[in-house]
Amino acid sequence: MLEGAELIAKTKAMAFASRSELVRECGYVSTVNGKERLNYTSFYEALLNAKGVDLKGPKQRMGRKLTHKTKIQSDGKVIVGSAYIDGMKLEPGTVFDIEVGRTKVVLTAAAAD
Repeated sequence: MLEGAELIAKTKAMAFASRSELVRECGYVSTVNGKERLNYTSFYEALLNAKGVDLKGPKQRMGRKLTHKTKIQSDGKVIVGSAYIDGMKLEPGTVFDIEVGRTKVVLTAAAAD
């Protein structure tokens, strides 16, 4: 099975061939119960990988979706979830400027001194 630069070169050389011919010529073939089977998925994954697309990148854990809403707690605190903090790449100890309007409160990370 061709990979990397060889795979890209072969696909360019066979630009006018059918998909089945291309997959077969690049070596993405297996035999199941005595019959030839073309492995299209493996071929396209290898082609994407050769072009620099990482299909097996870091897995992100699936949690609750961010709602961009919060409530005032019974003790008067407003909690900003860690997913927001992580998404903004903020460090512990980050200082914020607080702007209070009639119907809004805006937090802006203060410029470093």
